[in-house]
Amino acid sequence: MPQSYEYDVLIIGSGAAGLTVALNLPPHLQVCVISKADISSGATLWAQGGIAAVLDDQDSVENHIQDTLTAGAGLCHEDAVRFTVEHSKESIDWLIESGVNFTRDDDNEHYHLTREGGHSHRRIIHAADATGFAVSTTLAAQAQARANIHLLTRRVAVDLITNRKLSLPGNRCVGAYVLNLENNHVELFRARFTVIATGGASKAYRYTTNPDGASGDGIAMAWRAGCRVANMEFNQFHPTCLYHPHAKSFLITEAVRGEGGVLTLPDGNRFMDRFDPRAELAPRDIVARAIDHEMKRLGVDHVFLDISHKPADFIKHHFPTIHEKCLSLGIDITREPIPVVPAAHYTCGGIITDARARTDINQLYAVGEAAFTGLHGANRMASNSLLECLVYGRSAAADIARREADIPAPPEAPEWDESQVRDSDEDVVISHNWDELRHFMWDYVGIVRTTKRLQRAKHRVDLLSREISEFYSNYRVSNDLLELRNLVTVADLIICSALQRKESRGLHYTLDYPGLLHEARDTVLVPTTYRTLAP
Repeated sequence: MPQSYEYDVLIIGSGAAGLTVALNLPPHLQVCVISKADISSGATLWAQGGIAAVLDDQDSVENHIQDTLTAGAGLCHEDAVRFTVEHSKESIDWLIESGVNFTRDDDNEHYHLTREGGHSHRRIIHAADATGFAVSTTLAAQAQARANIHLLTRRVAVDLITNRKLSLPGNRCVGAYVLNLENNHVELFRARFTVIATGGASKAYRYTTNPDGASGDGIAMAWRAGCRVANMEFNQFHPTCLYHPHAKSFLITEAVRGEGGVLTLPDGNRFMDRFDPRAELAPRDIVARAIDHEMKRLGVDHVFLDISHKPADFIKHHFPTIHEKCLSLGIDITREPIPVVPAAHYTCGGIITDARARTDINQLYAVGEAAFTGLHGANRMASNSLLECLVYGRSAAADIARREADIPAPPEAPEWDESQVRDSDEDVVISHNWDELRHFMWDYVGIVRTTKRLQRAKHRVDLLSREISEFYSNYRVSNDLLELRNLVTVADLIICSALQRKESRGLHYTLDYPGLLHEARDTVLVPTTYRTLAP
């Protein structure tokens, strides 16, 4: 028989955002954190560059705010940017107190700060080139040591449970149905508070820097439950993913360019200065489009990122992970350039939240990449994402702590009904649909878009949506089916958002509308208006 659980707080996702919420909650609350795989298996683990924060006397909160607003191409919410930046130092201090071992300068007295695209100052604190690993493993160890935090792995959320689904009055989230991958049964999790911390949706694209679990689960579940989403058309493509047949989703951090790395064509000539006066330090959308342009112009599969002009010891000290990975593939970055290609990297839009990470549904929070806070605007500035996880994770925890005494226990809910479905012998349908979705998203909804391409993508996603809806209704759920169902939903949200934006702004670049509109507006989708989107 499937098990059922009850907690004070259910956190779906175990990256920096989810673990930050868990570790900042009062110890008397019973907290459950669920993860698809290992606790440290999400996108946080793969983050190389670092965390942006105002830590140097030569820098200022106002400088960081202005840089973020500039990168966001007029769509950042200034109150959200200010809130995030003003809480940056205390969030870093909390990580240091938690045991994260950031890299220090040669004098060992100060932390080494690097600079990345869009930043006017060195403000990126990092742990060599494996900051995400340091943060993720440290926070996971802290969580494992807390008696009130229960970590459950190999579980995939199916759908949120709300009062509406239970035919009860009010607009409240009371938990979730969760597939246990160990026994393939769906379990009931009831909770007074639920937090979505599931990351982004970059697996909707053929090429991505993200781990396999980045299938937009939280965004899709919140949409189906009745939450608004915003700015889903702004998908950030990281300019430099390692191009090699045996290097799956390996990112070459922006810090390589921040420390002097240059982008070159196959003939060795630089090209970024032809696209932007900031050259390699231009914001990511500009760099990604420039690379895409040169690849298409020359008909090549990749360009190169070269830092071999720097001393070998410098490269090995600052980028040990990248050096070792490339060396294992026969590329010595101290002597030769790195082949790179753009890849889907970050979902700037998501579930609409306020400064306390609250969504449209009572007692449902969203933090991290799954959320839309207004921080990133039309283009996320490098290393602001982990900062957002920390700041809003701590804010969500504080809000739950303030409210928890007034929130009653969740109501009873029915167990998951498996009596009307059967095991599937058509798994090939899932894999085929998965491949089709990711291919047409890359071709039609990628770095450069047109209205005709978007309309073609919309037609295909509608067909897939109907097919998957039928499949979902008749067969037992599986991890692959759930992820495909969610990816089709978020792909539809991305396409619909892109079709609504009649301009080129930030990460959304369309040949049909190359200019900017006079007024910058968010693209907000409301579930009641788009009932046909979600299977």
